[in-house]
Amino acid sequence: MALCSVRKARECWSFIRALHKGPAATPASQVSEHTQLSWILTCMVRLPRLQHLHQWKTKAAKQKHDGTVGLLTYPVLQAADILCYKSTHVPVGEDQVQHMELVQDLARSFNQKYGELFPLPKSILTSMKKVKSLRDPSAKMSKSDPDKLATVGITDSPEEIVKKFRKAMTDFTSEVTYEPDSRAGVSNMVEIHAAVSGLSVEEVVRRSAGLDTARYKLLVADAVIEKFAPIRREIERLKMDKDYLKKVLRVGSAKAKELAYPVLEEVKKLVGIL
Repeated sequence: MALCSVRKARECWSFIRALHKGPAATPASQVSEHTQLSWILTCMVRLPRLQHLHQWKTKAAKQKHDGTVGLLTYPVLQAADILCYKSTHVPVGEDQVQHMELVQDLARSFNQKYGELFPLPKSILTSMKKVKSLRDPSAKMSKSDPDKLATVGITDSPEEIVKKFRKAMTDFTSEVTYEPDSRAGVSNMVEIHAAVSGLSVEEVVRRSAGLDTARYKLLVADAVIEKFAPIRREIERLKMDKDYLKKVLRVGSAKAKELAYPVLEEVKKLVGIL
Protein backbone atom coordinates (compact mmCIF):
# COMPACT_ATOMS: atom_id res chain seq x y z
CA MET A 1 0.00 0.00 0.00
CA ALA A 2 2.72 2.49 1.00
CA LEU A 3 4.89 1.69 -2.02
CA CYS A 4 1.88 2.01 -4.29
CA SER A 5 1.12 5.43 -2.78
CA VAL A 6 4.71 6.57 -3.35
CA ARG A 7 4.55 5.42 -6.95
CA LYS A 8 1.29 7.28 -7.53
CA ALA A 9 2.72 10.37 -5.82
CA ARG A 10 5.72 10.34 -8.16
CA GLU A 11 3.46 10.15 -11.21
CA CYS A 12 1.20 12.89 -9.89
CA TRP A 13 4.14 15.14 -9.03
CA SER A 14 5.58 14.69 -12.51
CA PHE A 15 2.34 15.93 -14.00
CA ILE A 16 2.11 18.85 -11.58
CA ARG A 17 5.63 20.05 -12.32
CA ALA A 18 5.19 19.49 -16.04
CA LEU A 19 1.92 21.42 -16.01
CA HIS A 20 3.83 24.32 -14.47
CA LYS A 21 6.26 24.13 -17.40
CA GLY A 22 9.37 23.44 -15.38
CA PRO A 23 11.23 20.53 -13.74
CA ALA A 24 11.79 22.55 -10.58
CA ALA A 25 11.07 20.04 -7.83
CA THR A 26 10.61 16.39 -6.97
CA PRO A 27 8.71 14.19 -4.50
CA ALA A 28 10.33 13.50 -1.14
CA SER A 29 10.82 9.83 -2.05
CA GLN A 30 13.67 10.80 -4.39
CA VAL A 31 15.61 12.96 -1.91
CA SER A 32 17.08 10.89 0.92
CA GLU A 33 17.77 14.03 2.97
CA HIS A 34 14.05 14.23 3.74
CA THR A 35 13.94 10.83 5.43
CA GLN A 36 17.23 11.40 7.24
CA LEU A 37 16.03 14.66 8.72
CA SER A 38 12.69 13.03 9.49
CA TRP A 39 14.40 10.43 11.68
CA ILE A 40 16.30 13.13 13.58
CA LEU A 41 13.10 15.10 14.14
CA THR A 42 11.25 11.96 15.21
CA CYS A 43 13.75 11.62 18.04
CA MET A 44 12.64 15.05 19.26
CA VAL A 45 8.87 14.52 19.40
CA ARG A 46 6.98 12.62 22.08
CA LEU A 47 4.47 9.90 21.23
CA PRO A 48 1.41 11.62 22.80
CA ARG A 49 2.07 14.71 20.64
CA LEU A 50 1.58 12.65 17.49
CA GLN A 51 -1.30 10.62 18.89
CA HIS A 52 -3.27 13.80 19.58
CA LEU A 53 -3.15 15.01 15.97
CA HIS A 54 -6.72 14.93 14.68
CA GLN A 55 -5.86 13.29 11.34
CA TRP A 56 -4.16 10.38 13.14
CA LYS A 57 -7.14 9.92 15.44
CA THR A 58 -9.60 10.04 12.55
CA LYS A 59 -7.72 7.66 10.29
CA ALA A 60 -6.77 5.28 13.10
CA ALA A 61 -10.43 5.09 14.12
CA LYS A 62 -11.46 4.29 10.54
CA GLN A 63 -8.84 1.54 10.47
CA LYS A 64 -10.23 0.18 13.74
CA HIS A 65 -7.08 1.21 15.63
CA ASP A 66 -4.89 -0.70 13.21
CA GLY A 67 -2.99 2.39 12.05
CA THR A 68 0.68 1.91 11.21
CA VAL A 69 3.71 3.69 12.67
CA GLY A 70 4.28 5.18 9.22
CA LEU A 71 0.87 6.84 9.38
CA LEU A 72 1.55 8.07 12.91
CA THR A 73 4.92 9.62 12.05
CA TYR A 74 3.96 10.94 8.63
CA PRO A 75 3.48 14.53 9.96
CA VAL A 76 7.15 14.44 11.05
CA LEU A 77 8.14 13.53 7.49
CA GLN A 78 6.03 16.48 6.34
CA ALA A 79 7.98 18.66 8.76
CA ALA A 80 11.24 17.39 7.30
CA ASP A 81 9.98 18.13 3.77
CA ILE A 82 9.47 21.74 4.85
CA LEU A 83 12.47 22.31 7.10
CA CYS A 84 14.91 20.67 4.70
CA TYR A 85 14.62 23.81 2.59
CA LYS A 86 14.33 26.30 5.44
CA SER A 87 10.91 27.22 4.10
CA THR A 88 9.29 30.36 5.51
CA HIS A 89 5.75 30.06 4.06
CA VAL A 90 3.77 26.94 3.17
CA PRO A 91 0.43 26.81 1.28
CA VAL A 92 -1.85 24.37 3.13
CA GLY A 93 -5.49 23.49 3.61
CA GLU A 94 -7.25 24.12 6.87
CA ASP A 95 -6.91 20.43 7.80
CA GLN A 96 -3.11 20.79 7.73
CA VAL A 97 -2.86 23.77 10.08
CA GLN A 98 -2.39 21.46 13.08
CA HIS A 99 0.45 19.71 11.27
CA MET A 100 2.01 23.09 10.55
CA GLU A 101 1.91 23.81 14.27
CA LEU A 102 3.93 20.62 14.75
CA VAL A 103 6.44 21.85 12.16
CA GLN A 104 6.79 25.14 14.04
CA ASP A 105 7.18 23.33 17.37
CA LEU A 106 9.89 21.06 15.96
CA ALA A 107 11.77 24.00 14.43
CA ARG A 108 11.51 25.91 17.70
CA SER A 109 12.66 22.93 19.79
CA PHE A 110 15.60 22.27 17.49
CA ASN A 111 16.69 25.90 17.55
CA GLN A 112 16.48 26.08 21.33
CA LYS A 113 18.47 22.87 21.83
CA TYR A 114 21.10 23.14 19.10
CA GLY A 115 21.18 26.77 17.97
CA GLU A 116 19.26 28.92 15.50
CA LEU A 117 18.92 27.12 12.17
CA PHE A 118 15.32 26.84 11.04
CA PRO A 119 12.88 29.70 10.42
CA LEU A 120 9.40 29.17 11.84
CA PRO A 121 7.31 28.62 8.69
CA LYS A 122 3.89 30.21 8.42
CA SER A 123 0.76 28.72 6.87
CA ILE A 124 -0.74 30.28 3.76
CA LEU A 125 -4.47 29.61 3.51
CA THR A 126 -6.59 30.27 0.43
CA SER A 127 -10.09 31.72 0.61
CA MET A 128 -11.45 28.17 0.46
CA LYS A 129 -9.66 26.60 3.39
CA LYS A 130 -11.19 23.13 3.02
CA VAL A 131 -13.02 21.32 0.21
CA LYS A 132 -15.71 19.15 1.77
CA SER A 133 -16.94 15.73 0.72
CA LEU A 134 -19.81 15.63 -1.76
CA ARG A 135 -21.42 12.80 0.22
CA ASP A 136 -20.71 14.03 3.74
CA PRO A 137 -20.25 17.81 3.93
CA SER A 138 -19.18 17.53 7.57
CA ALA A 139 -15.95 15.85 6.40
CA LYS A 140 -13.21 17.00 4.04
CA MET A 141 -13.00 15.75 0.48
CA SER A 142 -10.33 13.05 0.46
CA LYS A 143 -8.86 10.88 -2.28
CA SER A 144 -8.73 7.99 0.21
CA ASP A 145 -12.50 8.13 0.83
CA PRO A 146 -13.93 4.66 0.07
CA ASP A 147 -17.06 6.28 -1.38
CA LYS A 148 -15.93 7.13 -4.92
CA LEU A 149 -18.84 9.55 -5.31
CA ALA A 150 -17.49 11.73 -2.49
CA THR A 151 -14.42 13.06 -4.26
CA VAL A 152 -13.88 14.82 -7.58
CA GLY A 153 -10.59 14.15 -9.35
CA ILE A 154 -8.96 16.52 -11.83
CA THR A 155 -8.75 13.69 -14.36
CA ASP A 156 -12.40 12.66 -13.94
CA SER A 157 -14.38 12.68 -17.17
CA PRO A 158 -17.22 15.21 -17.57
CA GLU A 159 -19.68 12.33 -17.24
CA GLU A 160 -18.13 11.24 -13.94
CA ILE A 161 -18.19 14.78 -12.57
CA VAL A 162 -21.85 15.25 -13.49
CA LYS A 163 -22.73 11.94 -11.84
CA LYS A 164 -20.91 12.86 -8.62
CA PHE A 165 -22.54 16.28 -8.34
CA ARG A 166 -25.96 14.90 -9.25
CA LYS A 167 -25.66 12.54 -6.27
CA ALA A 168 -24.08 15.14 -3.94
CA MET A 169 -25.79 15.52 -0.57
CA THR A 170 -27.96 18.61 -0.14
CA ASP A 171 -31.31 18.74 1.71
CA PHE A 172 -35.06 18.98 1.17
CA THR A 173 -35.16 22.76 0.62
CA SER A 174 -34.89 23.66 -3.05
CA GLU A 175 -33.64 27.25 -2.74
CA VAL A 176 -29.91 27.95 -3.10
CA THR A 177 -28.61 29.73 0.00
CA TYR A 178 -25.35 29.90 1.89
CA GLU A 179 -25.92 28.76 5.47
CA PRO A 180 -22.99 26.52 6.50
CA ASP A 181 -24.36 25.74 9.96
CA SER A 182 -27.85 24.69 8.91
CA ARG A 183 -27.45 23.76 5.21
CA ALA A 184 -23.98 22.23 4.97
CA GLY A 185 -24.58 20.34 1.73
CA VAL A 186 -25.91 23.26 -0.32
CA SER A 187 -23.32 25.58 1.22
CA ASN A 188 -20.62 23.14 0.11
CA MET A 189 -21.93 23.43 -3.46
CA VAL A 190 -21.82 27.23 -3.20
CA GLU A 191 -18.24 27.19 -1.87
CA ILE A 192 -17.04 24.89 -4.65
CA HIS A 193 -18.83 27.03 -7.24
CA ALA A 194 -17.21 30.17 -5.88
CA ALA A 195 -13.77 28.55 -5.83
CA VAL A 196 -13.81 27.37 -9.46
CA SER A 197 -15.55 30.45 -10.86
CA GLY A 198 -13.56 33.09 -8.99
CA LEU A 199 -16.76 34.73 -7.80
CA SER A 200 -17.61 35.60 -4.22
CA VAL A 201 -20.03 33.42 -2.28
CA GLU A 202 -22.52 36.30 -2.25
CA GLU A 203 -22.32 36.72 -6.02
CA VAL A 204 -22.76 32.98 -6.60
CA VAL A 205 -25.91 32.96 -4.48
CA ARG A 206 -27.26 36.07 -6.23
CA ARG A 207 -26.73 34.56 -9.68
CA SER A 208 -28.37 31.30 -8.60
CA ALA A 209 -31.65 32.91 -7.57
CA GLY A 210 -34.61 30.97 -8.97
CA LEU A 211 -32.73 27.71 -9.38
CA ASP A 212 -33.65 24.65 -7.35
CA THR A 213 -30.81 22.62 -5.84
CA ALA A 214 -31.11 19.80 -8.40
CA ARG A 215 -30.51 22.19 -11.30
CA TYR A 216 -27.93 24.10 -9.30
CA LYS A 217 -25.82 21.00 -8.71
CA LEU A 218 -25.59 20.49 -12.45
CA LEU A 219 -24.58 24.14 -12.86
CA VAL A 220 -21.75 23.63 -10.36
CA ALA A 221 -20.72 20.44 -12.16
CA ASP A 222 -20.47 22.38 -15.44
CA ALA A 223 -18.33 25.05 -13.75
CA VAL A 224 -15.98 22.39 -12.38
CA ILE A 225 -15.75 20.67 -15.76
CA GLU A 226 -14.89 23.98 -17.43
CA LYS A 227 -12.21 24.73 -14.83
CA PHE A 228 -10.60 21.30 -15.11
CA ALA A 229 -10.85 20.95 -18.91
CA PRO A 230 -7.53 22.61 -19.89
CA ILE A 231 -5.71 20.79 -17.07
CA ARG A 232 -7.14 17.43 -18.19
CA ARG A 233 -6.09 18.11 -21.77
CA GLU A 234 -2.56 18.97 -20.72
CA ILE A 235 -2.31 15.87 -18.51
CA GLU A 236 -3.44 13.68 -21.41
CA ARG A 237 -0.81 15.30 -23.62
CA LEU A 238 1.93 14.82 -21.04
CA LYS A 239 1.02 11.18 -20.50
CA MET A 240 2.11 10.60 -24.06
CA ASP A 241 5.54 12.13 -23.38
CA LYS A 242 7.10 9.73 -20.86
CA ASP A 243 10.64 10.93 -21.57
CA TYR A 244 9.75 14.48 -20.58
CA LEU A 245 8.09 13.33 -17.36
CA LYS A 246 11.18 11.31 -16.44
CA LYS A 247 13.29 14.39 -17.10
CA VAL A 248 11.06 16.41 -14.77
CA LEU A 249 11.76 13.95 -11.96
CA ARG A 250 15.47 13.61 -12.74
CA VAL A 251 16.25 17.33 -12.98
CA GLY A 252 13.93 18.16 -10.09
CA SER A 253 15.56 15.53 -7.91
CA ALA A 254 19.02 16.93 -8.57
CA LYS A 255 17.89 20.50 -7.83
CA ALA A 256 16.07 19.50 -4.63
CA LYS A 257 19.08 17.52 -3.41
CA GLU A 258 21.34 20.48 -4.11
CA LEU A 259 19.20 22.59 -1.78
CA ALA A 260 18.53 19.97 0.91
CA TYR A 261 22.02 18.48 1.27
CA PRO A 262 23.76 21.49 2.91
CA VAL A 263 20.85 21.94 5.34
CA LEU A 264 21.06 18.31 6.47
CA GLU A 265 24.85 18.65 6.84
CA GLU A 266 24.28 21.64 9.14
CA VAL A 267 21.79 19.59 11.17
CA LYS A 268 24.21 16.66 11.51
CA LYS A 269 27.00 18.92 12.73
CA LEU A 270 24.77 20.58 15.29
CA VAL A 271 23.41 17.30 16.70
CA GLY A 272 26.87 15.68 16.70
CA ILE A 273 26.41 13.05 13.98
CA LEU A 274 29.35 14.49 12.00
